[in-house]
Amino acid sequence: MLKRLLQRLFKRNPQSSFETNLASSAELSQAPASEVTNEVQNEITALAPVIDYPIPVEDVPDLPDQECRTHYVQCVSPSGMHKMAYHEWGDPNNQRVLICVHGLTRRGSDFTVLAKAMTDRYRVICPDIAGRGDSDWLDNPMLYGIPQYVNDMNALFAQLGLREVDWFGTSMGGFIGIFLAGQKNSPIKKMIINDVGPRIEATALKRLNDYVGKPLRFNSKKEGLIYLNRICEPFGTFTAQQWKDYNGPHLKKDGDQWVVHYDPDIVKPFAAVNKMTSMMGEMMTWKAYDAINAEMLIVRGSDSDLISAATVSEMCRRNPKAKSIEILGVGHAPAFITPEQVSLAREFYS
Repeated sequence: MLKRLLQRLFKRNPQSSFETNLASSAELSQAPASEVTNEVQNEITALAPVIDYPIPVEDVPDLPDQECRTHYVQCVSPSGMHKMAYHEWGDPNNQRVLICVHGLTRRGSDFTVLAKAMTDRYRVICPDIAGRGDSDWLDNPMLYGIPQYVNDMNALFAQLGLREVDWFGTSMGGFIGIFLAGQKNSPIKKMIINDVGPRIEATALKRLNDYVGKPLRFNSKKEGLIYLNRICEPFGTFTAQQWKDYNGPHLKKDGDQWVVHYDPDIVKPFAAVNKMTSMMGEMMTWKAYDAINAEMLIVRGSDSDLISAATVSEMCRRNPKAKSIEILGVGHAPAFITPEQVSLAREFYS
């Protein structure tokens, strides 16, 4: 079963993940953790030598970005207090603020290229959502969801005294933005919703369920980068150096091995989703989306398996504040690290 999973991740077109099914994840979750970890590691080790990685990768953590400042905000959940990290570029006194929020298994460092490109106009703030990056993990994994993330973002707004912001949300970050922008007197004035919408295709949920939360451990940083680069193939075509800069911060040293940066338990709320709760979630998201008064640009990768072109059309029809654009040759989700995509964002936020 695991071998078939990894073959899908490494050897086939990413869109062939349509063939996955939830039964494989249930089977894996029932196996002993040590057995799963060892089996995954054996598969990764077997694959790594046949994949050429042209840039030498040292087994040391990435150096801090000298242009970036990292701070924390104290947040609260039903299970207690936790800290959310946020990374900041640009003039801290600039009143024009752009908030960039990442996808399900990503972190704020994803926006390094975009943030640096926007500092001539903005103070750019990129949080690590709870359970990811430098933020605390939640004691109760069932709290990993949009309501908690929205509360944490409101805590960030309050701490920084932000009364007006622009928003860039990729995937999960787009969901968070929809619910924030749909609130009465929301501070969000302009927003890019990157490859997500109220209606999520079931095939994408199956794909995510196949790899999110697996207890992956790598014998070297290079091994980990090879794995992450394959997972992220739908994001676009990049140079080896771009991939290294983009995915390097997603690996953390743990003893003699490397692990991904997020809490594996972020997947647990997905396992609790059924047809009824999925329908209710979509209905609530449409309601929030319909209430948005911010100017919106909906970006879709032309090969996205998460949001369909039909859903984008419906979003534009239902809310006159929205317009859309499709990026050719990209799946879920456009990474906004290429000059063309960065220019697209700069034009929208001009």
